[in-house]
Amino acid sequence: MQQPEKGSKKLLNAWAFYDWANSVYSLVIASAVFPIFYNALFNEGETDVSVFGTSVKGTALISFTTAFAFLFVAFISPLLSGIADYSGNKKIFLKLFCYLGSFSCIGLYWFSLENIYWSLVCYFFGLVGFWGSLVFYNSYLPDIAYPEQQDAVSAKGYSMGYIGSVFLLVFNLAMVMFPDVFGLEDSPVEPAAVKAMRWSFVSVGIWWILFSQYTYYYLPKGTRKNKVTTDVMLNGFRELQKVWSQLKQNLTLKRYLGAFFVYSMAVQTVMLVATYFGAEEIAWGEGSAKQMGLIISILLIQIVAVGGAVITSRLSKTYGNIKTLIIINSIWAVICVCAFFLTLPIHFYITAAFVGLVMGGIQSLSRSTYSKFLPETKDTASFFSFYDVTEKIGIVIGMLLYGAIDQVFGSMRYSVIFLTVFFVAGIFLLRRVLKKS
Repeated sequence: MQQPEKGSKKLLNAWAFYDWANSVYSLVIASAVFPIFYNALFNEGETDVSVFGTSVKGTALISFTTAFAFLFVAFISPLLSGIADYSGNKKIFLKLFCYLGSFSCIGLYWFSLENIYWSLVCYFFGLVGFWGSLVFYNSYLPDIAYPEQQDAVSAKGYSMGYIGSVFLLVFNLAMVMFPDVFGLEDSPVEPAAVKAMRWSFVSVGIWWILFSQYTYYYLPKGTRKNKVTTDVMLNGFRELQKVWSQLKQNLTLKRYLGAFFVYSMAVQTVMLVATYFGAEEIAWGEGSAKQMGLIISILLIQIVAVGGAVITSRLSKTYGNIKTLIIINSIWAVICVCAFFLTLPIHFYITAAFVGLVMGGIQSLSRSTYSKFLPETKDTASFFSFYDVTEKIGIVIGMLLYGAIDQVFGSMRYSVIFLTVFFVAGIFLLRRVLKKS
């Protein structure tokens, strides 16, 4: 097969289609079904789980596990990106993390509090697979698209991801609502709806593997065949040092990364814990109202996010990337303040709509803004590894702080309100980028 040229429609579509393949993880596992499933494992009034002989609040345990997984990704990303740049084949690493995440999602079928260690291992590596693959996926952006195309194709990727993941979530929702149609019945051990949730994890793994094949078919493989040695494996850390050195000569990029580190810390934390917050802090009523309400909220976020990503892309053309990011961060800060006072489902639905509006926009625009600020270089994986390490370390700090506040105060409301500080700081730091640029 002849390799499509850089900037060609076929290549851009193939790259963006990976968002369609992998975004089912971020929706079904990270945001929607798994948090509801996890909450359902606890008996009414019991929210603690025993780990290593210590009683830990369930939501805090997931926060700490998530933080540890991101710390692991932050450590291995530069190592692997260094290998990818040297060997010239980022695609093999993209596949490696894709399959690791996919099979870990399938492993979540056996998640239980009785087998908490195995369960957390599957959760851990599912997260590692998803975020690890993004290191290499994002690094392809300047390789497949010209600067004037990057905002649009980045937004297109997120939009395709939102649409594709909604399709699968609707199917999973049908399984949960009508389990008998799918041959699932209640048992003395667990309800049929919970069994349906387990099968939804399997569907995520299969979806991710199948649809990613289109992306792999068209993405450039690379031509260098250098031998990978121990010295090469450590080259990624040296590349990060080189990137850091180059930041000293590129003050705009340095300031932007500082701002991104701060506000991304809050954005990713909110997105990772939103459903857990809704499950614990909102008065949903009796029966399956909680499950249905949370899934409807997530669907609302995804649907609105499709338009949010497109609107943000257009606003950036009119007002510039940095001014648009300042506006979005301001909206995020207001959302966190309002979240402290949420009690009723209608409040949660309204907030979810605003989250959807700014969620896709801030992600796609942050990625393309960074790509635009990059100097001329062939080793894009190293620069995007630095970007991803910055993001992951921020998430580690955010999740640890969130989990600690939740554990100490016994409520996630105080954790959410604390995140407002990071959005306000992000606005201030983005204004410094605006002055420089």
